Amino acid sequence: MMHRRQREDVLVRRTVTVETIPSGQPFELHEGQLAQITQALGSSFTLVVDGQMVRLKGADADAIGKEPPEAMVVPKDIQTDDVEPLIWDTLRTCYDPEIPVNIVDLGLIYHCDVEPIDASGDVRVTIDMTLTAPGCGMGEAIANEVCDKVLALPRVQDITVNLVFDPPWSRDRMSEEAQLTLGL
Repeated sequence: MMHRRQREDVLVRRTVTVETIPSGQPFELHEGQLAQITQALGSSFTLVVDGQMVRLKGADADAIGKEPPEAMVVPKDIQTDDVEPLIWDTLRTCYDPEIPVNIVDLGLIYHCDVEPIDASGDVRVTIDMTLTAPGCGMGEAIANEVCDKVLALPRVQDITVNLVFDPPWSRDRMSEEAQLTLGL
């Protein structure tokens, strides 16, 4: 994996759709364009192309000559009591594309509720999360990433991710490690 502060120039090898940052709007990169990787954390890449910051999904890593990020190893058969710690581990693989800190350490996750659905051991998950700024257009993309990753976990049958802004996010919600990473 690339060091957090290192930037790497890459050539786009095939046309690919990315999301602009911070609006989250789809944007097409064309074969032959030059890009610079500014962040390769979690399951995506943050690139700068012609002055525009964009987010490339890890599944499209071949478009910039990279391997898809390794997926988290998840046991197939887990007990209901093991689901919540696994959810938190999974959330730590989600990143704001502009900030090299996972959303848990950044303090964006306000609440995670795991509720049994029935006697089978399957669960319903409700997550309340916020953004560093209410107008961030990447909120939906980050929430969708959370939904996709958590829903892929064993025993999770349903998930709701609520974007909330009360209380407003502030730097004091960040872990000490996150503050050190960001030089705060």
